[in-house]
Amino acid sequence: MDTVDELQRQLDTVGDCLRWAQTCFEDARLYYGHGTDNAWDEALHLVFGGLKLSLESDPSLLDTRLIQAEKTALIRLVQRRIEERIPVPYLTGRVWFAGLEFKIDRRAIIPRSPIAELIEQEFSPWYAGQQLQRVLDMCCGSGCIGLAVAAWLPETRVDLVDLDVEALDLARENAALLGLQQRVEILQSDFFQALRGRQYDLVISNPPYVDLDDLQSMPAEYAHEPTPALGSGGDGLDAIRLILSQAAHFLAPDGLLVAEVGNSWRSLEQAFPRMPFTWIELERGGHGVFVLTAQELVQGGESLA
Repeated sequence: MDTVDELQRQLDTVGDCLRWAQTCFEDARLYYGHGTDNAWDEALHLVFGGLKLSLESDPSLLDTRLIQAEKTALIRLVQRRIEERIPVPYLTGRVWFAGLEFKIDRRAIIPRSPIAELIEQEFSPWYAGQQLQRVLDMCCGSGCIGLAVAAWLPETRVDLVDLDVEALDLARENAALLGLQQRVEILQSDFFQALRGRQYDLVISNPPYVDLDDLQSMPAEYAHEPTPALGSGGDGLDAIRLILSQAAHFLAPDGLLVAEVGNSWRSLEQAFPRMPFTWIELERGGHGVFVLTAQELVQGGESLA
C-alpha cells in the first residue's frame, strides 16, 4: 500500500476513495459478514460512514473534493480495516438495521439479524393474535431488534432485556437517538428472572448461539465482538434451551416466539425432535430463524426434559 502522503495526492474525491477502498479490500481478501457481502458495499459503508454521509446521498456527491483531513481519516480507516480486521461498523460507530441508523461499538455485537425482514413485514403472517401491544426483545444487545419493532409498530411497547450492563447502556443511547424512550423499557435480567408477572404478545430473541467449533474457527473480524454474545456452550444451544423452557410462561395465549439460532439449527432440531419448529424462508437471505406459537411451546414441552 502506498504511503499516506502518496495516497493523499492521488485521492481527490469521494468517488476516488470509494474505488481505491474497493480495490484494497479485494486485494486483502477480507471477510464480509457485518452488514455487507462484497468489497464495493464494504467500501461504500466505510467511506460514507467515515464522512458521516447518508447511504442515500445524491450520486453527484461522488465528485465532491475532499479536504486533506478527510482523506487522511479515510486512509487510516481503510488501513485499520485491512491490518486489524476490524469490522466497518466498529470503525465508523454506526450501523443500519431495518432501515434505521444505530450507534454501535464493542459493547455489543454488530446488528445483522435477518429478523429485520420480519419486523418490516410486521411479523405477517406468523403472528395471528390481536394487535401487537407488548413485545420482548430478549438478549437485546445494542437494542436494534426491539427498537426497530417500536419504530415500525408505533402502537407497541417494548421491553429490552440483557444481562450485560454495558450493552444495555448502548441500548439506552440508541433509544434516545431514535426518540423511543417513552415506549421502551430497558431491563437488566438473567433471561426471564426480572420479568415475573409480565406477559407479551411477541417474544423475539437473537441470543448467543455459536457452537464451540464454529467459535474457534470464525474469521478474525469476529474476534472484535464480545465473545459472551456469540458463544453458547459446546453445541451453541445453552441460551436457546433456557428460552424454550421458559418463554411459554411469559407469552399471551395467542403469543409467538421468534428466535434466531443460525448454523445451530440442525443441532436444535436434534435436541428437540418433538418441538414443531417452523423455519422461516427469508427473501433477503439468512437462515436459522424459527417461530413457535405459545400453544406449540406448551405442546412440545415434553421434549425439554
